[in-house]
Amino acid sequence: MIKKPAEMINVENKFRVLIAGYPGIGKTTLGLSAPKPLLIDVDFGINRTMASVRKDYIQPETYDELLNDLKSDLSDYETIVIDTGGKLLELMKNYVIKNDIKNAKKDGTLSLQGYGAVAREFTRFMNYIYFELRKHCVIIFHAIEEKQDEETKLRILVEGSTKNTVWQNVELGGFIEMRGDKKTIGFNNCERYFAKSSFGIKGSIVIPELDGNVPNDFLTKLFEQANKNIQEESKAFEAERNEYREVMDKYIPIIEEMAIENVQEVSDLMQTIEHKLTSKKELTARFKEKLKDLNMQWNKETKQYEVKQEVQTNEQN
Repeated sequence: MIKKPAEMINVENKFRVLIAGYPGIGKTTLGLSAPKPLLIDVDFGINRTMASVRKDYIQPETYDELLNDLKSDLSDYETIVIDTGGKLLELMKNYVIKNDIKNAKKDGTLSLQGYGAVAREFTRFMNYIYFELRKHCVIIFHAIEEKQDEETKLRILVEGSTKNTVWQNVELGGFIEMRGDKKTIGFNNCERYFAKSSFGIKGSIVIPELDGNVPNDFLTKLFEQANKNIQEESKAFEAERNEYREVMDKYIPIIEEMAIENVQEVSDLMQTIEHKLTSKKELTARFKEKLKDLNMQWNKETKQYEVKQEVQTNEQN
């Protein structure tokens, strides 16, 4: 069904975010700044984070175990934090090979078919968190340096084309770097790295240094700002939505009260309506339904609405 921009509903959105950076730069701490996080610690590295920022966590050793853990009651959590995405993909490799031996080569590494299976499973997993569990998802990756045209680029630590699948399944993605004495995360593409911006979140943002007076809530505030930006954009269509409601409120009663005697009059009136958004489609559908209730139809020969005539057949013995 084709929809207009003004039909977007104002709701609190969930976000899928990628965070990348060198080891020890604070990726996990930043991930845990999301609202009510549950950490999927597949890297078994929570002990390397400051005790003051640690949150509830699970440490699944297999992908099957992870899927089973996510069937628990997660009502206390708003965000699933995966640390790291690279390790998650490793668990998925074993999972797809176990499910179909054709996903592996003779030496036990992934076949071409296997890489496709991992990519599909990663997409399914991200959609499961976002659409079924209705949680934010923060996925953390290590960053590596790659040489391209004599320039050093930052990339997420993922094999081959799988990185494309990873980026396709997030709306926001940024690299954490130190700029002077300040820690920043950049959401805009630049010569140094590929990133992803949306919902008005862009550029390089300073990450506050944590101390006793500064709470670890960077991503919580970022998500709040993104939702605020979405709501501000939707206000641009508020006038059109009001006009749509006015049209519907005016003409729905006329259609519902239509009788056999004034069908043509109502039909002519509908040709003069200045429609808004989906009002034409909806009012036309209601008009047709009312015609059925009145047992009426359009006669192409007489070019007018008429009561349907019952067809009678004579049974012959």
